[in-house]
Amino acid sequence: MNKTKLLTIAVIVLIILNVSTLVFIAYSRTMHRGPRHQDEGPRQEVIAQLHFDKQQQQQYGKLIEKHQKIISQLDRKILETKNRLYLQLIKTSVDNQVEDSLITVIVGYQKQIEETHFEHFHDIKKICKPEQLEYYYDLTTELTSLFSKKPHRKHD
Repeated sequence: MNKTKLLTIAVIVLIILNVSTLVFIAYSRTMHRGPRHQDEGPRQEVIAQLHFDKQQQQQYGKLIEKHQKIISQLDRKILETKNRLYLQLIKTSVDNQVEDSLITVIVGYQKQIEETHFEHFHDIKKICKPEQLEYYYDLTTELTSLFSKKPHRKHD
């Protein structure tokens, strides 16, 4: 077997391996996401687990809209404050009082986010019928995993 033929076979094998790896990764990601659509978030899972009827689903939809609006505003404030904090790094010397003050503001916003989440889940409980409360209690044990944000990338 000459070198050209051996090199051609090696390239074909490597291409097949690369394509197989890409297909495996893509398939793994879709399987990991589960049946829900990426844009729906955990909405359908909550509706299914709590056995919401149409009216409850509408109420839940309104709760979600309210919740997302508040969280978006707080996330935006956190981002703006973090930008102000990191701008301190440009200066020759960092003012520790400004740094501490901005970090305290960020912590305050994060506290508001957690309070908003808690209130949101309490509001969900309010729209449950008595016979659904058992399902709600089961759901509360899954809240942190169901609603946690996945890290987007590693920070160096």
